[in-house]
Amino acid sequence: MTDTKADANPFGKLNYLVIDDFENFRLSIRQMLRSCGADSIELVSNASQAIQHCTYNHVDVVLCDFNLGEGKNGQHILEDLRYKKLLKRSSLFLMVTAETSKEMVMGAREYQPDAYLTKPINRAVLEKRLSALISQRNTLMPINREIDRENYPEAISLCLQMLPRQPRYKTWLMKTLGDLYFQLGDLAHALKIYDDVLAQRELSWARLGRCKVLLANRSFDQAVDGLREVIANHPDYMEAYDLLAEGFERQGRPTQAQQVLEKAIEHSPNALLRQKHLAQLAGSNQDLETSSEAWQRTVELGTHSIHDNSEHYLALGQTLSDLSEGNLEEDGKEKAREALTVLKKMEKRFEAEEGISLRSQIVQCRVYAGQGQDKEATKILERIRPELDNAAALDAATGLDYAKTLFRLGHESDAKALLREMSERFSNEPDILQKIESLLDEPVGFRQKIKARTLNRDGIKAFEAGNLQEAVEIFSKALEIVPDHAALNLNLVQVLMKENDNSPGNAELLKRCQTCLDRLAGLPEQHRQHRRYIALQRKLKGLMV
Repeated sequence: MTDTKADANPFGKLNYLVIDDFENFRLSIRQMLRSCGADSIELVSNASQAIQHCTYNHVDVVLCDFNLGEGKNGQHILEDLRYKKLLKRSSLFLMVTAETSKEMVMGAREYQPDAYLTKPINRAVLEKRLSALISQRNTLMPINREIDRENYPEAISLCLQMLPRQPRYKTWLMKTLGDLYFQLGDLAHALKIYDDVLAQRELSWARLGRCKVLLANRSFDQAVDGLREVIANHPDYMEAYDLLAEGFERQGRPTQAQQVLEKAIEHSPNALLRQKHLAQLAGSNQDLETSSEAWQRTVELGTHSIHDNSEHYLALGQTLSDLSEGNLEEDGKEKAREALTVLKKMEKRFEAEEGISLRSQIVQCRVYAGQGQDKEATKILERIRPELDNAAALDAATGLDYAKTLFRLGHESDAKALLREMSERFSNEPDILQKIESLLDEPVGFRQKIKARTLNRDGIKAFEAGNLQEAVEIFSKALEIVPDHAALNLNLVQVLMKENDNSPGNAELLKRCQTCLDRLAGLPEQHRQHRRYIALQRKLKGLMV
Protein backbone atom coordinates (compact mmCIF):
# COMPACT_ATOMS: atom_id res chain seq x y z
CA MET A 1 0.00 0.00 0.00
CA THR A 2 1.53 3.38 -1.00
CA ASP A 3 1.71 6.33 1.33
CA THR A 4 -0.43 8.77 -0.64
CA LYS A 5 0.00 11.48 1.98
CA ALA A 6 3.80 11.34 1.60
CA ASP A 7 3.50 11.32 -2.20
CA ALA A 8 1.29 14.38 -2.05
CA ASN A 9 3.84 16.15 0.15
CA PRO A 10 7.33 15.60 -1.32
CA PHE A 11 8.68 18.46 0.86
CA GLY A 12 7.92 16.54 4.05
CA LYS A 13 10.27 13.62 3.37
CA LEU A 14 13.43 15.73 3.05
CA ASN A 15 16.05 17.16 5.43
CA TYR A 16 16.76 20.89 4.97
CA LEU A 17 19.69 23.08 5.98
CA VAL A 18 19.36 26.89 5.89
CA ILE A 19 22.58 28.90 6.10
CA ASP A 20 22.37 32.67 6.61
CA ASP A 21 24.05 35.09 9.01
CA PHE A 22 20.78 36.99 9.63
CA GLU A 23 18.46 35.28 12.09
CA ASN A 24 15.32 36.94 10.72
CA PHE A 25 16.03 35.57 7.24
CA ARG A 26 16.67 32.05 8.60
CA LEU A 27 13.37 32.13 10.51
CA SER A 28 11.53 33.51 7.47
CA ILE A 29 12.83 30.71 5.21
CA ARG A 30 11.92 28.10 7.85
CA GLN A 31 8.38 29.45 7.99
CA MET A 32 8.07 29.30 4.17
CA LEU A 33 9.41 25.74 4.07
CA ARG A 34 7.01 24.65 6.81
CA SER A 35 4.09 26.15 4.93
CA CYS A 36 5.18 24.03 1.92
CA GLY A 37 5.04 20.91 4.09
CA ALA A 38 8.69 20.62 5.17
CA ASP A 39 9.34 19.26 8.64
CA SER A 40 13.07 18.58 9.28
CA ILE A 41 14.76 22.02 9.02
CA GLU A 42 18.13 22.93 10.56
CA LEU A 43 19.18 26.59 10.80
CA VAL A 44 22.84 27.70 11.05
CA SER A 45 24.54 31.08 10.77
CA ASN A 46 28.01 30.32 9.41
CA ALA A 47 30.20 27.97 7.37
CA SER A 48 31.79 25.98 10.19
CA GLN A 49 28.36 25.11 11.67
CA ALA A 50 27.10 24.17 8.19
CA ILE A 51 30.06 21.91 7.37
CA GLN A 52 29.90 20.28 10.81
CA HIS A 53 26.18 19.58 10.39
CA CYS A 54 26.72 18.04 6.93
CA THR A 55 29.59 15.93 8.27
CA TYR A 56 27.31 14.14 10.76
CA ASN A 57 23.89 14.43 9.11
CA HIS A 58 22.36 13.61 5.73
CA VAL A 59 21.01 16.76 4.06
CA ASP A 60 18.69 16.68 1.05
CA VAL A 61 18.31 20.44 0.42
CA VAL A 62 20.73 23.26 1.30
CA LEU A 63 19.62 26.88 1.02
CA CYS A 64 22.76 28.96 1.50
CA ASP A 65 23.25 32.72 1.42
CA PHE A 66 26.30 33.84 -0.58
CA ASN A 67 27.40 36.61 1.82
CA LEU A 68 27.88 35.33 5.36
CA GLY A 69 29.91 38.19 6.86
CA GLU A 70 33.47 37.45 8.00
CA GLY A 71 35.06 34.15 6.96
CA LYS A 72 33.80 31.68 4.37
CA ASN A 73 31.04 32.66 1.95
CA GLY A 74 28.50 30.48 0.17
CA GLN A 75 30.94 29.62 -2.63
CA HIS A 76 33.47 28.36 -0.05
CA ILE A 77 30.81 26.19 1.62
CA LEU A 78 29.76 24.65 -1.70
CA GLU A 79 33.42 24.08 -2.64
CA ASP A 80 34.06 22.47 0.77
CA LEU A 81 31.01 20.20 0.65
CA ARG A 82 31.77 19.04 -2.91
CA TYR A 83 35.48 18.44 -2.15
CA LYS A 84 34.79 16.43 1.01
CA LYS A 85 31.88 14.63 -0.68
CA LEU A 86 29.54 15.60 2.16
CA LEU A 87 26.68 16.11 -0.30
CA LYS A 88 25.24 13.21 -2.24
CA ARG A 89 24.56 13.69 -5.96
CA SER A 90 20.85 13.69 -5.15
CA SER A 91 21.25 16.55 -2.63
CA LEU A 92 20.17 19.99 -3.83
CA PHE A 93 22.23 23.15 -3.19
CA LEU A 94 20.49 26.48 -3.78
CA MET A 95 22.57 29.65 -3.61
CA VAL A 96 20.60 32.52 -2.14
CA THR A 97 21.90 36.02 -2.75
CA ALA A 98 21.09 39.69 -2.98
CA GLU A 99 24.29 40.13 -4.95
CA THR A 100 24.18 39.48 -8.70
CA SER A 101 27.64 40.64 -9.79
CA LYS A 102 29.15 38.62 -12.63
CA GLU A 103 32.24 37.89 -10.51
CA MET A 104 30.12 36.30 -7.76
CA VAL A 105 27.88 34.31 -10.11
CA MET A 106 30.81 33.03 -12.21
CA GLY A 107 32.78 32.03 -9.10
CA ALA A 108 29.88 30.17 -7.51
CA ARG A 109 28.85 28.57 -10.82
CA GLU A 110 32.25 26.83 -11.03
CA TYR A 111 31.04 24.49 -8.27
CA GLN A 112 27.62 23.91 -9.88
CA PRO A 113 24.85 24.88 -7.47
CA ASP A 114 21.48 23.48 -8.53
CA ALA A 115 19.86 26.91 -8.64
CA TYR A 116 20.10 30.57 -7.65
CA LEU A 117 17.44 32.36 -5.65
CA THR A 118 17.59 36.15 -5.61
CA LYS A 119 16.55 38.03 -2.47
CA PRO A 120 13.93 39.01 -1.53
CA ILE A 121 12.29 35.56 -1.72
CA ASN A 122 8.56 34.88 -1.32
CA ARG A 123 6.81 31.59 -0.62
CA ALA A 124 5.40 31.18 -4.14
CA VAL A 125 8.83 31.49 -5.82
CA LEU A 126 10.45 29.17 -3.28
CA GLU A 127 7.76 26.51 -3.65
CA LYS A 128 7.78 26.66 -7.46
CA ARG A 129 11.57 26.35 -7.77
CA LEU A 130 11.93 23.68 -5.12
CA SER A 131 8.98 21.60 -6.37
CA ALA A 132 10.54 21.27 -9.83
CA LEU A 133 13.98 20.41 -8.39
CA ILE A 134 12.57 17.87 -5.90
CA SER A 135 10.50 16.21 -8.63
CA GLN A 136 13.62 15.83 -10.81
CA ARG A 137 15.65 14.66 -7.80
CA ASN A 138 13.15 11.92 -6.96
CA THR A 139 12.90 10.67 -10.54
CA LEU A 140 16.67 10.48 -11.01
CA MET A 141 17.44 9.19 -7.49
CA PRO A 142 18.18 5.55 -8.51
CA ILE A 143 20.83 6.70 -11.02
CA ASN A 144 22.45 9.17 -8.62
CA ARG A 145 22.51 6.54 -5.88
CA GLU A 146 24.53 4.19 -8.10
CA ILE A 147 26.90 7.01 -9.12
CA ASP A 148 27.50 7.84 -5.43
CA ARG A 149 28.38 4.14 -4.96
CA GLU A 150 30.69 4.42 -8.02
CA ASN A 151 28.73 1.58 -9.62
CA TYR A 152 28.96 3.21 -13.06
CA PRO A 153 27.87 0.19 -15.20
CA GLU A 154 24.60 -0.04 -13.22
CA ALA A 155 24.12 3.75 -13.49
CA ILE A 156 24.57 3.48 -17.28
CA SER A 157 22.04 0.67 -17.44
CA LEU A 158 19.48 2.74 -15.47
CA CYS A 159 20.06 5.78 -17.73
CA LEU A 160 19.41 3.67 -20.84
CA GLN A 161 16.23 2.21 -19.31
CA MET A 162 14.94 5.65 -18.32
CA LEU A 163 15.60 7.41 -21.66
CA PRO A 164 12.43 6.21 -23.45
CA ARG A 165 10.29 6.55 -20.30
CA GLN A 166 11.38 10.06 -19.22
CA PRO A 167 11.79 12.24 -22.34
CA ARG A 168 11.63 15.44 -20.24
CA TYR A 169 14.99 14.47 -18.64
CA LYS A 170 16.62 13.38 -21.89
CA THR A 171 19.29 16.14 -21.77
CA TRP A 172 20.31 15.20 -18.21
CA LEU A 173 20.36 11.50 -19.06
CA MET A 174 22.46 11.92 -22.21
CA LYS A 175 24.93 14.23 -20.47
CA THR A 176 25.23 11.79 -17.56
CA LEU A 177 25.71 8.85 -19.96
CA GLY A 178 28.54 10.67 -21.75
CA ASP A 179 30.25 11.43 -18.42
CA LEU A 180 29.86 7.85 -17.18
CA TYR A 181 31.23 6.24 -20.36
CA PHE A 182 34.17 8.68 -20.23
CA GLN A 183 34.89 7.85 -16.57
CA LEU A 184 34.90 4.14 -17.42
CA GLY A 185 37.35 4.82 -20.27
CA ASP A 186 34.81 3.69 -22.87
CA LEU A 187 35.68 6.55 -25.24
CA ALA A 188 33.92 5.06 -28.28
CA HIS A 189 30.53 4.99 -26.51
CA ALA A 190 31.12 8.44 -24.99
CA LEU A 191 31.87 9.87 -28.45
CA LYS A 192 28.73 8.24 -29.87
CA ILE A 193 26.57 9.84 -27.17
CA TYR A 194 27.97 13.32 -27.91
CA ASP A 195 27.71 12.83 -31.69
CA ASP A 196 24.10 11.65 -31.38
CA VAL A 197 23.20 14.77 -29.37
CA LEU A 198 25.04 17.10 -31.76
CA ALA A 199 23.35 15.51 -34.78
CA GLN A 200 20.02 16.74 -33.41
CA ARG A 201 21.03 20.02 -31.81
CA GLU A 202 24.16 22.11 -31.18
CA LEU A 203 24.61 21.99 -27.39
CA SER A 204 27.75 23.39 -25.76
CA TRP A 205 28.06 20.61 -23.14
CA ALA A 206 27.96 17.95 -25.88
CA ARG A 207 30.55 19.83 -27.96
CA LEU A 208 32.76 20.11 -24.84
CA GLY A 209 32.31 16.39 -24.08
CA ARG A 210 33.28 15.51 -27.65
CA CYS A 211 36.46 17.63 -27.35
CA LYS A 212 37.28 15.93 -24.04
CA VAL A 213 37.12 12.54 -25.79
CA LEU A 214 39.27 13.85 -28.67
CA LEU A 215 41.91 15.02 -26.17
CA ALA A 216 41.87 11.61 -24.48
CA ASN A 217 42.31 10.03 -27.94
CA ARG A 218 45.28 12.36 -28.59
CA SER A 219 43.46 14.11 -31.47
CA PHE A 220 44.82 17.42 -30.17
CA ASP A 221 44.28 19.57 -33.28
CA GLN A 222 40.61 18.60 -33.62
CA ALA A 223 40.02 19.10 -29.91
CA VAL A 224 41.65 22.54 -29.90
CA ASP A 225 39.64 23.67 -32.94
CA GLY A 226 36.41 22.45 -31.34
CA LEU A 227 37.11 24.16 -28.02
CA ARG A 228 37.93 27.45 -29.72
CA GLU A 229 34.53 27.24 -31.39
CA VAL A 230 32.80 26.54 -28.05
CA ILE A 231 34.44 29.59 -26.45
CA ALA A 232 33.63 31.81 -29.44
CA ASN A 233 29.94 30.85 -29.07
CA HIS A 234 29.87 30.72 -25.25
CA PRO A 235 32.52 33.09 -23.80
CA ASP A 236 31.40 32.35 -20.21
CA TYR A 237 31.83 28.56 -20.45
CA MET A 238 34.77 28.24 -18.04
CA GLU A 239 35.32 24.50 -18.39
CA ALA A 240 36.04 25.02 -22.11
CA TYR A 241 38.91 27.41 -21.30
CA ASP A 242 40.48 24.90 -18.91
CA LEU A 243 40.20 22.14 -21.48
CA LEU A 244 41.59 24.35 -24.27
CA ALA A 245 44.58 25.27 -22.08
CA GLU A 246 45.18 21.54 -21.52
CA GLY A 247 44.94 20.97 -25.29
CA PHE A 248 47.56 23.65 -26.01
CA GLU A 249 49.86 22.23 -23.32
CA ARG A 250 49.59 18.76 -24.81
CA GLN A 251 50.42 20.23 -28.22
CA GLY A 252 53.57 21.71 -26.66
CA ARG A 253 52.23 25.30 -26.92
CA PRO A 254 52.49 26.59 -23.32
CA THR A 255 52.38 30.28 -24.29
CA GLN A 256 48.97 29.85 -25.94
CA ALA A 257 47.79 27.82 -22.92
CA GLN A 258 48.77 30.71 -20.65
CA GLN A 259 46.90 33.22 -22.82
CA VAL A 260 43.74 31.08 -22.64
CA LEU A 261 43.87 30.93 -18.83
CA GLU A 262 44.45 34.70 -18.64
CA LYS A 263 41.30 35.20 -20.73
CA ALA A 264 39.35 32.79 -18.50
CA ILE A 265 40.42 34.67 -15.38
CA GLU A 266 39.10 37.93 -16.86
CA HIS A 267 35.66 36.27 -16.90
CA SER A 268 35.91 34.39 -13.59
CA PRO A 269 38.70 35.66 -11.28
CA ASN A 270 37.66 33.76 -8.13
CA ALA A 271 38.57 30.19 -9.13
CA LEU A 272 41.61 29.30 -7.02
CA LEU A 273 42.70 26.19 -8.95
CA ARG A 274 42.69 28.08 -12.26
CA GLN A 275 44.76 30.91 -10.75
CA LYS A 276 47.20 28.27 -9.49
CA HIS A 277 47.41 26.65 -12.94
CA LEU A 278 48.10 30.06 -14.50
CA ALA A 279 50.79 30.78 -11.90
CA GLN A 280 52.56 27.48 -12.62
CA LEU A 281 52.26 27.86 -16.40
CA ALA A 282 53.47 31.48 -16.44
CA GLY A 283 56.39 30.47 -14.20
CA SER A 284 57.45 27.70 -16.59
CA ASN A 285 57.10 30.24 -19.44
CA GLN A 286 59.49 32.55 -17.55
CA ASP A 287 56.75 35.18 -17.28
CA LEU A 288 57.44 35.85 -13.62
CA GLU A 289 55.37 39.04 -13.39
CA THR A 290 52.19 37.19 -14.43
CA SER A 291 53.19 34.22 -12.28
CA SER A 292 53.65 36.35 -9.15
CA GLU A 293 50.27 38.09 -9.70
CA ALA A 294 48.54 34.71 -10.12
CA TRP A 295 50.27 33.26 -7.02
CA GLN A 296 49.24 36.40 -5.09
CA ARG A 297 45.61 35.86 -6.09
CA THR A 298 45.87 32.13 -5.31
CA VAL A 299 47.09 32.95 -1.80
CA GLU A 300 44.31 35.53 -1.30
CA LEU A 301 41.60 33.14 -2.53
CA GLY A 302 43.00 30.41 -0.29
CA THR A 303 42.27 32.37 2.92
CA HIS A 304 38.88 30.65 3.34
CA SER A 305 39.24 27.83 0.79
CA ILE A 306 39.56 24.08 1.28
CA HIS A 307 42.39 24.28 -1.28
CA ASP A 308 44.59 26.56 0.85
CA ASN A 309 48.16 25.24 0.87
CA SER A 310 51.58 26.27 2.17
CA GLU A 311 53.04 25.51 -1.29
CA HIS A 312 51.12 28.51 -2.68
CA TYR A 313 52.83 30.86 -0.21
CA LEU A 314 56.20 29.26 -0.85
CA ALA A 315 55.80 29.55 -4.63
CA LEU A 316 54.84 33.23 -4.27
CA GLY A 317 57.88 33.83 -2.05
CA GLN A 318 60.19 32.06 -4.53
CA THR A 319 58.78 34.00 -7.51
CA LEU A 320 59.11 37.36 -5.74
CA SER A 321 62.64 36.38 -4.73
CA ASP A 322 63.54 35.70 -8.37
CA LEU A 323 61.99 39.01 -9.47
CA SER A 324 63.79 41.03 -6.78
CA GLU A 325 67.20 39.39 -7.29
CA GLY A 326 69.79 41.95 -8.34
CA ASN A 327 67.13 44.67 -8.63
CA LEU A 328 68.15 47.34 -6.11
CA GLU A 329 65.63 49.90 -7.41
CA GLU A 330 62.60 50.65 -5.24
CA ASP A 331 60.35 48.12 -7.05
CA GLY A 332 62.98 45.39 -6.47
CA LYS A 333 63.22 46.25 -2.77
CA GLU A 334 59.42 46.24 -2.54
CA LYS A 335 59.24 42.73 -4.06
CA ALA A 336 61.93 41.53 -1.63
CA ARG A 337 59.96 42.95 1.34
CA GLU A 338 56.78 41.33 0.02
CA ALA A 339 58.56 37.97 -0.32
CA LEU A 340 59.74 38.10 3.31
CA THR A 341 56.24 39.09 4.50
CA VAL A 342 54.62 36.21 2.59
CA LEU A 343 57.13 33.70 3.97
CA LYS A 344 56.63 34.88 7.56
CA LYS A 345 52.85 34.68 7.08
CA MET A 346 53.27 31.11 5.77
CA GLU A 347 55.32 30.12 8.83
CA LYS A 348 52.60 31.42 11.14
CA ARG A 349 49.65 30.01 9.18
CA PHE A 350 51.14 26.53 8.70
CA GLU A 351 53.32 26.32 11.82
CA ALA A 352 52.16 22.76 12.55
CA GLU A 353 53.48 21.59 9.17
CA GLU A 354 56.80 19.77 9.36
CA GLY A 355 59.76 21.54 7.73
CA ILE A 356 57.82 24.73 6.98
CA SER A 357 60.23 27.05 8.85
CA LEU A 358 63.20 25.42 7.10
CA ARG A 359 61.68 25.84 3.62
CA SER A 360 60.90 29.47 4.45
CA GLN A 361 64.45 30.23 5.59
CA ILE A 362 65.98 28.67 2.45
CA VAL A 363 64.08 31.22 0.35
CA GLN A 364 64.66 34.10 2.79
CA CYS A 365 68.37 33.44 2.42
CA ARG A 366 68.14 34.04 -1.35
CA VAL A 367 65.99 37.14 -0.91
CA TYR A 368 68.66 38.79 1.27
CA ALA A 369 71.49 37.68 -1.03
CA GLY A 370 69.62 39.05 -4.06
CA GLN A 371 69.39 42.42 -2.37
CA GLY A 372 73.12 42.48 -1.58
CA GLN A 373 72.58 41.76 2.13
CA ASP A 374 75.16 38.96 2.16
CA LYS A 375 75.80 39.14 5.89
CA GLU A 376 72.14 38.46 6.72
CA ALA A 377 71.97 35.72 4.05
CA THR A 378 75.10 33.98 5.38
CA LYS A 379 73.78 34.14 8.95
CA ILE A 380 70.58 32.32 7.92
CA LEU A 381 72.50 29.75 5.85
CA GLU A 382 74.84 28.94 8.76
CA ARG A 383 71.81 28.46 10.98
CA ILE A 384 70.02 26.01 8.65
CA ARG A 385 72.96 24.13 7.08
CA PRO A 386 73.47 21.59 9.90
CA GLU A 387 69.86 20.47 9.64
CA LEU A 388 69.91 20.33 5.80
CA ASP A 389 73.35 18.74 5.36
CA ASN A 390 72.56 16.01 7.89
CA ALA A 391 69.24 15.13 6.28
CA ALA A 392 69.73 11.64 4.85
CA ALA A 393 67.34 12.24 1.98
CA LEU A 394 65.81 15.64 1.40
CA ASP A 395 62.58 15.60 -0.58
CA ALA A 396 62.98 16.79 -4.17
CA ALA A 397 61.42 20.26 -3.73
CA THR A 398 63.48 21.10 -0.62
CA GLY A 399 66.68 19.70 -2.16
CA LEU A 400 66.29 21.74 -5.35
CA ASP A 401 65.53 24.91 -3.43
CA TYR A 402 68.50 24.36 -1.11
CA ALA A 403 70.84 23.75 -4.07
CA LYS A 404 69.61 26.98 -5.67
CA THR A 405 70.44 28.86 -2.46
CA LEU A 406 73.89 27.24 -2.22
CA PHE A 407 74.65 28.36 -5.79
CA ARG A 408 73.39 31.86 -5.01
CA LEU A 409 75.75 32.18 -2.01
CA GLY A 410 78.77 30.86 -3.91
CA HIS A 411 78.87 27.28 -2.54
CA GLU A 412 78.98 25.74 -6.03
CA SER A 413 80.76 22.48 -5.24
CA ASP A 414 78.29 21.72 -2.40
CA ALA A 415 75.33 22.51 -4.66
CA LYS A 416 76.65 20.25 -7.44
CA ALA A 417 77.38 17.43 -5.00
CA LEU A 418 73.82 17.65 -3.66
CA LEU A 419 72.33 17.64 -7.19
CA ARG A 420 74.49 14.66 -8.24
CA GLU A 421 73.27 12.71 -5.22
CA MET A 422 69.67 13.69 -6.04
CA SER A 423 70.02 12.70 -9.72
CA GLU A 424 70.93 9.17 -8.60
CA ARG A 425 68.15 9.03 -6.03
CA PHE A 426 65.48 10.30 -8.45
CA SER A 427 66.87 8.55 -11.55
CA ASN A 428 63.43 7.07 -12.35
CA GLU A 429 61.55 10.39 -12.06
CA PRO A 430 61.99 12.36 -15.31
CA ASP A 431 60.23 15.52 -14.07
CA ILE A 432 62.62 15.85 -11.12
CA LEU A 433 65.65 14.98 -13.27
CA GLN A 434 64.70 17.77 -15.68
CA LYS A 435 64.60 20.29 -12.80
CA ILE A 436 67.99 19.06 -11.57
CA GLU A 437 69.43 19.49 -15.08
CA SER A 438 68.01 22.99 -15.41
CA LEU A 439 69.58 24.03 -12.12
CA LEU A 440 72.94 22.46 -12.97
CA ASP A 441 72.91 24.22 -16.35
CA GLU A 442 71.56 27.58 -15.17
CA PRO A 443 72.31 28.18 -11.48
CA VAL A 444 71.86 31.92 -11.96
CA GLY A 445 69.22 34.59 -11.48
CA PHE A 446 66.11 34.90 -13.62
CA ARG A 447 67.35 37.81 -15.76
CA GLN A 448 70.74 36.18 -16.48
CA LYS A 449 68.98 32.93 -17.34
CA ILE A 450 66.77 34.64 -19.92
CA LYS A 451 69.78 36.45 -21.44
CA ALA A 452 71.77 33.19 -21.72
CA ARG A 453 68.83 31.39 -23.35
CA THR A 454 68.40 34.19 -25.90
CA LEU A 455 72.12 34.04 -26.74
CA ASN A 456 71.91 30.25 -27.12
CA ARG A 457 69.05 30.59 -29.63
CA ASP A 458 70.98 33.28 -31.54
CA GLY A 459 74.10 31.09 -31.58
CA ILE A 460 72.16 28.13 -33.01
CA LYS A 461 70.72 30.39 -35.75
CA ALA A 462 74.20 31.67 -36.67
CA PHE A 463 75.56 28.09 -36.79
CA GLU A 464 72.68 26.88 -38.98
CA ALA A 465 73.28 29.85 -41.31
CA GLY A 466 76.96 28.81 -41.64
CA ASN A 467 78.29 31.87 -39.72
CA LEU A 468 80.70 29.88 -37.58
CA GLN A 469 82.77 32.73 -36.18
CA GLU A 470 79.62 34.62 -35.14
CA ALA A 471 78.26 31.44 -33.49
CA VAL A 472 81.53 31.01 -31.54
CA GLU A 473 81.31 34.58 -30.26
CA ILE A 474 77.66 34.26 -29.24
CA PHE A 475 78.08 30.89 -27.45
CA SER A 476 81.21 32.23 -25.70
CA LYS A 477 79.24 35.26 -24.46
CA ALA A 478 76.45 33.00 -23.16
CA LEU A 479 79.00 30.81 -21.34
CA GLU A 480 80.29 33.87 -19.50
CA ILE A 481 76.83 33.96 -17.85
CA VAL A 482 76.37 30.18 -17.32
CA PRO A 483 79.83 28.57 -17.63
CA ASP A 484 78.63 25.06 -16.69
CA HIS A 485 75.63 24.91 -19.04
CA ALA A 486 75.92 21.47 -20.68
CA ALA A 487 74.12 22.20 -23.98
CA LEU A 488 75.93 25.53 -24.45
CA ASN A 489 79.37 24.00 -23.88
CA LEU A 490 78.59 21.17 -26.29
CA ASN A 491 77.16 23.60 -28.85
CA LEU A 492 80.43 25.57 -28.75
CA VAL A 493 82.45 22.35 -29.07
CA GLN A 494 80.47 21.38 -32.19
CA VAL A 495 81.02 24.80 -33.79
CA LEU A 496 84.76 24.71 -33.01
CA MET A 497 85.04 21.19 -34.45
CA LYS A 498 83.28 22.40 -37.62
CA GLU A 499 85.81 25.23 -37.86
CA ASN A 500 88.58 22.66 -37.41
CA ASP A 501 87.13 20.63 -40.30
CA ASN A 502 87.50 23.73 -42.48
CA SER A 503 91.10 24.34 -41.36
CA PRO A 504 92.48 21.06 -39.88
CA GLY A 505 95.26 20.93 -37.34
CA ASN A 506 94.35 24.11 -35.42
CA ALA A 507 95.65 23.15 -31.97
CA GLU A 508 94.15 26.26 -30.35
CA LEU A 509 90.61 25.30 -31.45
CA LEU A 510 90.99 21.75 -30.12
CA LYS A 511 92.37 23.09 -26.84
CA ARG A 512 89.25 25.25 -26.44
CA CYS A 513 87.10 22.17 -27.12
CA GLN A 514 88.90 20.32 -24.34
CA THR A 515 88.34 23.21 -21.92
CA CYS A 516 84.59 23.10 -22.61
CA LEU A 517 84.44 19.33 -22.11
CA ASP A 518 86.52 19.55 -18.90
CA ARG A 519 83.84 21.81 -17.44
CA LEU A 520 81.34 18.96 -17.82
CA ALA A 521 83.52 16.30 -16.15
CA GLY A 522 81.01 15.85 -13.31
CA LEU A 523 77.92 15.68 -15.56
CA PRO A 524 75.56 13.02 -14.11
CA GLU A 525 74.86 10.01 -16.33
CA GLN A 526 71.13 10.79 -16.06
CA HIS A 527 71.59 14.20 -17.73
CA ARG A 528 70.01 14.39 -21.19
CA GLN A 529 73.27 15.77 -22.65
CA HIS A 530 75.48 13.01 -21.19
CA ARG A 531 75.49 10.76 -24.29
CA ARG A 532 76.26 13.73 -26.51
CA TYR A 533 79.07 14.72 -24.11
CA ILE A 534 80.62 11.21 -24.33
CA ALA A 535 80.32 11.16 -28.17
CA LEU A 536 82.03 14.57 -28.57
CA GLN A 537 84.73 13.58 -26.09
CA ARG A 538 85.53 10.49 -28.20
CA LYS A 539 85.52 12.55 -31.38
CA LEU A 540 87.91 15.11 -29.85
CA LYS A 541 90.32 12.35 -28.79
CA GLY A 542 90.36 11.14 -32.40
CA LEU A 543 91.13 14.64 -33.66
CA MET A 544 93.95 15.16 -31.15
CA VAL A 545 95.81 11.94 -32.05
